[in-house]
Amino acid sequence: MSKKMIAVLLGASLTAGVLGLGAGGAFAGDKAGATGATGTTGTTAAEAAAPRPPKGARAVVQVSPNPTAKRGEEVTITGHCGGGRKLNAVLSGFGGRPVLKNVRIIDDNPDGFVAKATLSREIGNGVGPVFVDCGGEAGVILLVTHV
Repeated sequence: MSKKMIAVLLGASLTAGVLGLGAGGAFAGDKAGATGATGTTGTTAAEAAAPRPPKGARAVVQVSPNPTAKRGEEVTITGHCGGGRKLNAVLSGFGGRPVLKNVRIIDDNPDGFVAKATLSREIGNGVGPVFVDCGGEAGVILLVTHV
């Protein structure tokens, strides 16, 4: 993945995430709006307030624990591909400095993937992006690190 592609993906994903957080913490396509108030048109308030992320940026990813406590700690990456084919890769870092090392895809199921990785020993306090490539859809989350 080129630096330009990562920058575009990061920008689109972060914009979509900010829009989703403003609508109750989830995207309109997720289940969070299922219990929301329904108007006369049959749409929930969350669906009206937040559009879906753009095509190509609909994968959803979580990292646990986040914020993480220690360098070298194992983390679990989970999520779904948002219409993508399967989990192909987990990428991390920016500017050539990886956040995660020893990334292992445990289950590439597009409806619920699982991967494991180790937090880099070279990182410090801050934030690092974690990207997933789901074959047509991508997602990103910011991993907050405390050492």
